[in-house]
Amino acid sequence: MSKIQSQPNSLVNLANPADTAFLFIDHQAGFLQTITHISLAELRKNVSTLAKLAHTIQAPAIVTGIDPSGASGPVMPEILREAPKAIFIERDFEINVWDNEAFVKAVKATGKRTLVISGIWTSVCATFPALSALDDGYTVYAVADACGDITLQAHEAAVLRWQQAGIIPVSVNSIAAEMQQTWNRKDAGTFRDMYAGISPHYQALIESLEGVTADKSCF
Repeated sequence: MSKIQSQPNSLVNLANPADTAFLFIDHQAGFLQTITHISLAELRKNVSTLAKLAHTIQAPAIVTGIDPSGASGPVMPEILREAPKAIFIERDFEINVWDNEAFVKAVKATGKRTLVISGIWTSVCATFPALSALDDGYTVYAVADACGDITLQAHEAAVLRWQQAGIIPVSVNSIAAEMQQTWNRKDAGTFRDMYAGISPHYQALIESLEGVTADKSCF
C-alpha cells in the first residue's frame, strides 16, 4: 500500500485521496435478495473492489447495517475481508443512517470532508445519507454500480436525484482511477488486479500484453 501527495492543480474537480472516507451502507444478505437491476455476482464484485480500494489507499472505511442477526441478515463478508480496518456500526433501525449519532460521530472522527458512499437500496440507504452529508458540507461521491435497488427505474431515479442535488455519481472503476492518480506507484499491480476483477475484458487485455512485454506494472 502507498500514499501519494497530490499536487494542488491535479485536484481541480477531482477527489483528494488524502481527504476521503468510504461509507458502506446496508450491504446485507436480506437486502441483497431484493435487487433486480444488476446481478448479485456483479454487485458483490463491485462492492468488494470498492472495499479493497479503501484499504489500498489507507482511507477510513465505515460499514453499517440494521439488525444483522435478524431479518436483514449479515453484512457482505467481502467488505470486512477486503477492508479489515473498517469500523462496523450496528444501528437501531434508522432508515437514514445519518440519523444515527454513533455513525455520524464516526464519520466526523475520520477528519475527512470527502465521502464515497455506496449502499442498498440506491434510492434509500445510499441516497438519504448522501443528501444529509451534502447538507452538512461534505463533498459526496456515490458509487452507482456498488449500489442496488428493487428496479432499474428506482436505481436510475436515485442517480438522477443525486445529480440534481449536487452529489457526484461515479462507478467503481472511475473512483478507483481517481484515487490511484498515477501508475507510477508501488501498488500499481494492486490497481491492475482491481480493474481486472471487475472487467473480464481488462483481464483479457492484461493477458494479451503479458505475452509481449515484461512490464507488468500497469495495464
